[in-house]
Amino acid sequence: MGYWDLEDGKDCIEKTWITTKLATAVGLVGSAFHIAAFQPDSAIQAVQRTAAGTIAMASLGAIFGITTCLSAQARETPDDPLNYFVGGCASGIFLGVRTHSYMTGTTACLGLGALAALTKVGKKEGWRISGAPRL
Repeated sequence: MGYWDLEDGKDCIEKTWITTKLATAVGLVGSAFHIAAFQPDSAIQAVQRTAAGTIAMASLGAIFGITTCLSAQARETPDDPLNYFVGGCASGIFLGVRTHSYMTGTTACLGLGALAALTKVGKKEGWRISGAPRL
């Protein structure tokens, strides 16, 4: 089952597991590109960079998944895009904490929150990014 197949506000562990796996994969790919672009001095440094990037992305996915689900449960509004904004914002705050920067946290909160909320609205309304238009 995929992320969108599960009902919002239910199966929080399963939804969090799915977002964590996806974010981990994105972190591994991003780390591979980073290592290719910025050559490390040693193999140990390459492993450290890969681990740091992958763990950070996995954490973002887990924070998003659990916060979105718990927000839907607490607010008793499972299909509300605000739940996704809260999840994206929580992930952005984590980035700010990780970088020790209020500005990074605020910007990432607003950016990731808006992206997540628009993704939910788009999913509900059937928006498409590519392909032939529906008539």
